[in-house]
Amino acid sequence: MPTRKCGRKTCKTNNKKKFEGAIVALITPFKDGKLDEESYRALVEWQIKQGIDGLLTVGTTGESPTLTLEEKKRLYELTVEIANGQVPVIAGTGTNDTAKTIEMTKLAADIGVDACLLVTPYYNKPSQEGLYQHYKAVAEAVKNMPLILYNVPSRTGVSLAPETVARLSKIKNIVAIKEATGCMKQNTEIVRLCGNKFLLLSGDDFTCFTTMALGGAGVISAAANVIPKEMANLMKAAKEGKWDKGLKLHLKLYPMFKALFLESNPVPAKTALYLMGKIATPEVRLPLAPMSEANLEKLKEVLKEYKLI
Repeated sequence: MPTRKCGRKTCKTNNKKKFEGAIVALITPFKDGKLDEESYRALVEWQIKQGIDGLLTVGTTGESPTLTLEEKKRLYELTVEIANGQVPVIAGTGTNDTAKTIEMTKLAADIGVDACLLVTPYYNKPSQEGLYQHYKAVAEAVKNMPLILYNVPSRTGVSLAPETVARLSKIKNIVAIKEATGCMKQNTEIVRLCGNKFLLLSGDDFTCFTTMALGGAGVISAAANVIPKEMANLMKAAKEGKWDKGLKLHLKLYPMFKALFLESNPVPAKTALYLMGKIATPEVRLPLAPMSEANLEKLKEVLKEYKLI
Protein backbone atom coordinates (compact mmCIF):
# COMPACT_ATOMS: atom_id res chain seq x y z
CA MET A 1 0.00 0.00 0.00
CA PRO A 2 1.45 3.44 -0.91
CA THR A 3 2.41 6.00 1.71
CA ARG A 4 2.25 9.77 1.95
CA LYS A 5 3.30 12.50 4.33
CA CYS A 6 0.88 13.05 7.23
CA GLY A 7 2.18 15.98 9.23
CA ARG A 8 5.39 14.80 10.89
CA LYS A 9 4.61 11.13 10.37
CA THR A 10 4.16 8.77 7.45
CA CYS A 11 0.88 6.90 7.28
CA LYS A 12 -0.85 4.42 5.04
CA THR A 13 -3.34 5.66 2.52
CA ASN A 14 -5.94 4.03 0.31
CA ASN A 15 -6.30 5.45 -3.20
CA LYS A 16 -9.81 4.00 -3.41
CA LYS A 17 -11.21 6.10 -0.57
CA LYS A 18 -14.62 7.56 -1.26
CA PHE A 19 -16.39 10.44 0.42
CA GLU A 20 -19.64 8.69 1.20
CA GLY A 21 -21.63 7.06 3.97
CA ALA A 22 -21.64 8.55 7.46
CA ILE A 23 -18.95 11.20 7.88
CA VAL A 24 -18.78 12.69 11.37
CA ALA A 25 -18.46 16.46 11.77
CA LEU A 26 -16.20 16.24 14.81
CA ILE A 27 -16.62 18.46 17.84
CA THR A 28 -13.48 20.11 19.24
CA PRO A 29 -13.00 19.28 22.93
CA PHE A 30 -11.67 22.06 25.16
CA LYS A 31 -10.28 21.99 28.68
CA ASP A 32 -9.52 25.20 30.55
CA GLY A 33 -9.79 27.15 27.31
CA LYS A 34 -7.31 25.01 25.39
CA LEU A 35 -7.54 22.08 22.98
CA ASP A 36 -8.06 18.84 24.88
CA GLU A 37 -5.94 16.58 22.70
CA GLU A 38 -6.41 13.55 24.94
CA SER A 39 -10.21 13.70 24.63
CA TYR A 40 -9.99 14.41 20.90
CA ARG A 41 -7.75 11.41 20.28
CA ALA A 42 -10.05 9.11 22.28
CA LEU A 43 -13.11 10.45 20.46
CA VAL A 44 -11.62 9.92 16.99
CA GLU A 45 -10.41 6.42 17.86
CA TRP A 46 -13.88 5.55 19.19
CA GLN A 47 -15.51 6.90 16.03
CA ILE A 48 -13.34 4.66 13.84
CA LYS A 49 -14.01 1.60 16.01
CA GLN A 50 -17.74 2.30 15.78
CA GLY A 51 -17.56 2.07 11.98
CA ILE A 52 -17.76 5.69 10.91
CA ASP A 53 -17.01 6.17 7.20
CA GLY A 54 -15.10 9.45 7.37
CA LEU A 55 -13.91 12.28 9.60
CA LEU A 56 -14.42 16.02 9.19
CA THR A 57 -12.32 18.23 11.43
CA VAL A 58 -12.55 22.02 11.89
CA GLY A 59 -16.09 22.29 10.59
CA THR A 60 -18.93 24.33 12.06
CA THR A 61 -19.54 21.57 14.63
CA GLY A 62 -15.86 21.88 15.53
CA GLU A 63 -16.37 25.58 16.42
CA SER A 64 -14.11 26.65 13.58
CA PRO A 65 -14.91 30.40 13.95
CA THR A 66 -13.24 30.49 17.37
CA LEU A 67 -10.20 28.33 16.60
CA THR A 68 -6.80 29.93 16.09
CA LEU A 69 -4.65 29.14 13.07
CA GLU A 70 -2.34 27.03 15.24
CA GLU A 71 -5.28 25.10 16.69
CA LYS A 72 -6.65 24.36 13.22
CA LYS A 73 -3.24 23.19 12.05
CA ARG A 74 -2.91 20.94 15.09
CA LEU A 75 -6.35 19.43 14.55
CA TYR A 76 -5.54 18.69 10.90
CA GLU A 77 -2.31 16.97 12.01
CA LEU A 78 -3.93 15.01 14.82
CA THR A 79 -6.82 13.76 12.72
CA VAL A 80 -4.57 12.56 9.89
CA GLU A 81 -2.26 10.89 12.40
CA ILE A 82 -5.03 9.11 14.32
CA ALA A 83 -6.96 8.04 11.22
CA ASN A 84 -3.74 6.61 9.78
CA GLY A 85 -5.38 5.90 6.43
CA GLN A 86 -8.26 3.88 7.89
CA VAL A 87 -10.94 6.37 6.81
CA PRO A 88 -10.86 9.60 4.77
CA VAL A 89 -10.03 12.83 6.60
CA ILE A 90 -11.73 16.04 5.46
CA ALA A 91 -10.51 19.42 6.71
CA GLY A 92 -12.70 22.48 6.99
CA THR A 93 -10.68 25.26 5.33
CA GLY A 94 -13.31 27.68 4.04
CA THR A 95 -13.45 31.34 5.07
CA ASN A 96 -15.09 34.49 3.69
CA ASP A 97 -11.78 35.58 2.19
CA THR A 98 -10.65 33.79 -0.98
CA ALA A 99 -6.94 34.39 -0.38
CA LYS A 100 -7.21 33.10 3.20
CA THR A 101 -9.20 30.07 2.03
CA ILE A 102 -6.45 29.23 -0.46
CA GLU A 103 -3.84 29.60 2.28
CA MET A 104 -5.77 27.29 4.65
CA THR A 105 -6.44 24.72 1.93
CA LYS A 106 -2.76 24.59 0.96
CA LEU A 107 -1.86 24.14 4.63
CA ALA A 108 -4.27 21.23 5.03
CA ALA A 109 -3.09 19.67 1.77
CA ASP A 110 0.53 19.82 2.92
CA ILE A 111 -0.42 18.07 6.17
CA GLY A 112 -1.98 15.21 4.22
CA VAL A 113 -5.79 15.43 4.47
CA ASP A 114 -7.85 13.64 1.84
CA ALA A 115 -10.21 16.50 0.97
CA CYS A 116 -11.15 20.02 2.05
CA LEU A 117 -14.62 21.37 2.88
CA LEU A 118 -15.24 24.95 1.76
CA VAL A 119 -18.17 26.82 3.26
CA THR A 120 -19.71 29.58 1.15
CA PRO A 121 -18.18 32.98 2.03
CA TYR A 122 -20.25 34.33 4.90
CA TYR A 123 -21.23 37.95 5.64
CA ASN A 124 -19.88 39.30 2.31
CA LYS A 125 -23.04 38.14 0.47
CA PRO A 126 -21.34 37.55 -2.91
CA SER A 127 -23.33 37.09 -6.11
CA GLN A 128 -23.58 33.69 -7.79
CA GLU A 129 -20.75 34.78 -10.11
CA GLY A 130 -18.70 35.79 -7.07
CA LEU A 131 -19.30 32.37 -5.50
CA TYR A 132 -18.28 30.63 -8.72
CA GLN A 133 -15.09 32.67 -9.05
CA HIS A 134 -14.24 32.10 -5.36
CA TYR A 135 -14.41 28.31 -5.65
CA LYS A 136 -12.74 28.31 -9.07
CA ALA A 137 -9.80 30.28 -7.65
CA VAL A 138 -9.34 27.81 -4.79
CA ALA A 139 -9.59 24.81 -7.12
CA GLU A 140 -6.97 26.25 -9.45
CA ALA A 141 -4.62 27.11 -6.58
CA VAL A 142 -4.75 23.61 -5.03
CA LYS A 143 -5.28 21.42 -8.08
CA ASN A 144 -4.54 18.02 -6.57
CA MET A 145 -6.86 18.42 -3.56
CA PRO A 146 -10.46 17.15 -3.80
CA LEU A 147 -12.78 19.97 -2.75
CA ILE A 148 -16.25 19.71 -1.22
CA LEU A 149 -18.59 22.69 -1.47
CA TYR A 150 -20.60 23.53 1.66
CA ASN A 151 -23.93 25.28 1.35
CA VAL A 152 -25.53 26.33 4.65
CA PRO A 153 -27.45 29.59 4.05
CA SER A 154 -29.03 29.62 7.53
CA ARG A 155 -25.54 30.35 8.90
CA THR A 156 -23.85 32.22 6.05
CA GLY A 157 -26.57 34.43 4.58
CA VAL A 158 -25.92 33.25 1.01
CA SER A 159 -26.97 30.12 -0.91
CA LEU A 160 -25.34 28.34 -3.83
CA ALA A 161 -27.89 28.04 -6.62
CA PRO A 162 -28.11 24.58 -8.22
CA GLU A 163 -27.03 26.14 -11.53
CA THR A 164 -23.86 27.47 -9.87
CA VAL A 165 -23.20 24.06 -8.34
CA ALA A 166 -23.55 22.56 -11.81
CA ARG A 167 -20.98 25.00 -13.22
CA LEU A 168 -18.59 24.19 -10.39
CA SER A 169 -19.08 20.43 -10.77
CA LYS A 170 -17.33 20.67 -14.14
CA ILE A 171 -14.09 21.67 -12.39
CA LYS A 172 -12.09 18.46 -12.01
CA ASN A 173 -11.16 18.66 -8.32
CA ILE A 174 -14.54 19.94 -7.08
CA VAL A 175 -16.03 16.55 -6.33
CA ALA A 176 -18.99 17.00 -3.97
CA ILE A 177 -21.30 19.32 -2.06
CA LYS A 178 -22.41 19.25 1.55
CA GLU A 179 -25.94 20.56 1.10
CA ALA A 180 -27.50 21.90 4.31
CA THR A 181 -30.51 23.85 3.11
CA GLY A 182 -32.80 21.00 4.18
CA CYS A 183 -34.65 21.58 0.88
CA MET A 184 -35.38 18.52 -1.22
CA LYS A 185 -36.17 20.70 -4.22
CA GLN A 186 -32.61 22.06 -4.04
CA ASN A 187 -31.20 18.55 -3.72
CA THR A 188 -33.27 17.30 -6.66
CA GLU A 189 -32.03 20.13 -8.87
CA ILE A 190 -28.40 19.41 -7.94
CA VAL A 191 -28.75 15.70 -8.79
CA ARG A 192 -30.60 16.53 -12.02
CA LEU A 193 -28.07 19.11 -13.19
CA CYS A 194 -24.83 17.52 -11.97
CA GLY A 195 -25.38 13.81 -12.60
CA ASN A 196 -24.16 10.89 -10.52
CA LYS A 197 -20.42 11.55 -10.82
CA PHE A 198 -20.74 14.58 -8.55
CA LEU A 199 -21.45 13.59 -4.94
CA LEU A 200 -24.36 15.02 -2.96
CA LEU A 201 -23.80 14.82 0.80
CA SER A 202 -26.52 15.80 3.23
CA GLY A 203 -25.44 18.43 5.72
CA ASP A 204 -28.51 17.89 7.84
CA ASP A 205 -29.21 14.83 10.01
CA PHE A 206 -32.96 15.40 9.74
CA THR A 207 -32.95 15.01 5.95
CA CYS A 208 -30.09 12.59 5.31
CA PHE A 209 -32.40 9.63 4.66
CA THR A 210 -34.51 11.48 2.10
CA THR A 211 -31.36 12.89 0.50
CA MET A 212 -30.12 9.34 0.00
CA ALA A 213 -33.41 8.46 -1.72
CA LEU A 214 -32.70 11.26 -4.21
CA GLY A 215 -29.34 9.77 -5.08
CA GLY A 216 -27.19 11.21 -2.29
CA ALA A 217 -23.89 9.60 -1.35
CA GLY A 218 -24.02 10.13 2.42
CA VAL A 219 -24.14 12.66 5.23
CA ILE A 220 -21.71 14.91 7.08
CA SER A 221 -23.31 14.48 10.47
CA ALA A 222 -23.31 16.26 13.80
CA ALA A 223 -25.35 13.45 15.39
CA ALA A 224 -22.64 10.95 14.46
CA ASN A 225 -20.53 12.40 17.28
CA VAL A 226 -22.94 10.72 19.70
CA ILE A 227 -24.32 7.81 17.64
CA PRO A 228 -21.65 6.91 15.05
CA LYS A 229 -22.57 3.25 14.64
CA GLU A 230 -26.25 4.07 14.18
CA MET A 231 -25.55 6.76 11.57
CA ALA A 232 -23.22 4.40 9.68
CA ASN A 233 -25.94 1.72 9.72
CA LEU A 234 -28.55 4.19 8.46
CA MET A 235 -26.37 5.23 5.53
CA LYS A 236 -25.43 1.62 4.79
CA ALA A 237 -29.09 0.59 4.61
CA ALA A 238 -29.84 3.43 2.21
CA LYS A 239 -26.80 2.73 0.02
CA GLU A 240 -27.86 -0.92 -0.24
CA GLY A 241 -31.41 0.05 -1.18
CA LYS A 242 -32.87 -1.42 2.01
CA TRP A 243 -35.39 1.38 2.29
CA ASP A 244 -37.73 -0.24 4.83
CA LYS A 245 -34.82 -0.88 7.18
CA GLY A 246 -33.49 2.61 6.56
CA LEU A 247 -36.84 4.22 7.30
CA LYS A 248 -37.12 2.34 10.58
CA LEU A 249 -33.65 3.51 11.58
CA HIS A 250 -34.43 7.09 10.53
CA LEU A 251 -37.59 7.19 12.62
CA LYS A 252 -35.81 5.59 15.55
CA LEU A 253 -33.00 8.16 15.46
CA TYR A 254 -35.21 11.18 14.80
CA PRO A 255 -35.76 12.05 18.51
CA MET A 256 -31.97 12.10 18.93
CA PHE A 257 -31.62 14.44 15.96
CA LYS A 258 -34.11 16.80 17.62
CA ALA A 259 -32.41 16.60 21.02
CA LEU A 260 -29.01 17.46 19.55
CA PHE A 261 -30.46 20.68 18.13
CA LEU A 262 -32.31 21.86 21.24
CA GLU A 263 -29.74 24.65 21.23
CA SER A 264 -27.08 25.78 18.78
CA ASN A 265 -24.84 23.02 17.47
CA PRO A 266 -22.43 21.80 18.88
CA VAL A 267 -23.54 22.67 22.44
CA PRO A 268 -25.92 19.67 22.87
CA ALA A 269 -23.53 17.24 21.16
CA LYS A 270 -20.64 18.25 23.42
CA THR A 271 -22.88 18.03 26.46
CA ALA A 272 -24.06 14.57 25.43
CA LEU A 273 -20.50 13.33 24.88
CA TYR A 274 -19.52 14.66 28.31
CA LEU A 275 -22.47 12.92 29.96
CA MET A 276 -21.49 9.73 28.13
CA GLY A 277 -17.92 9.99 29.47
CA LYS A 278 -16.40 10.47 26.01
CA ILE A 279 -14.82 13.90 26.63
CA ALA A 280 -13.45 15.51 29.79
CA THR A 281 -15.60 18.66 29.76
CA PRO A 282 -18.59 20.04 27.79
CA GLU A 283 -16.76 23.36 27.45
CA VAL A 284 -17.63 25.62 24.51
CA ARG A 285 -16.17 28.96 23.51
CA LEU A 286 -18.01 32.26 23.63
CA PRO A 287 -20.25 33.38 22.07
CA LEU A 288 -21.63 29.87 22.57
CA ALA A 289 -22.84 29.18 26.10
CA PRO A 290 -23.62 26.05 28.15
CA MET A 291 -27.06 24.48 27.79
CA SER A 292 -29.92 25.85 29.85
CA GLU A 293 -31.08 23.65 32.72
CA ALA A 294 -34.44 23.00 31.04
CA ASN A 295 -32.86 21.80 27.78
CA LEU A 296 -30.20 19.85 29.65
CA GLU A 297 -32.92 17.80 31.34
CA LYS A 298 -34.60 17.16 27.98
CA LEU A 299 -31.29 16.00 26.52
CA LYS A 300 -30.65 13.68 29.47
CA GLU A 301 -34.06 12.05 29.02
CA VAL A 302 -33.35 11.28 25.37
CA LEU A 303 -29.88 9.93 26.17
CA LYS A 304 -31.44 7.64 28.78
CA GLU A 305 -34.01 6.42 26.27
CA TYR A 306 -31.18 5.40 23.95
CA LYS A 307 -29.31 3.85 26.90
CA LEU A 308 -26.32 6.13 26.35
CA ILE A 309 -26.19 7.26 29.98
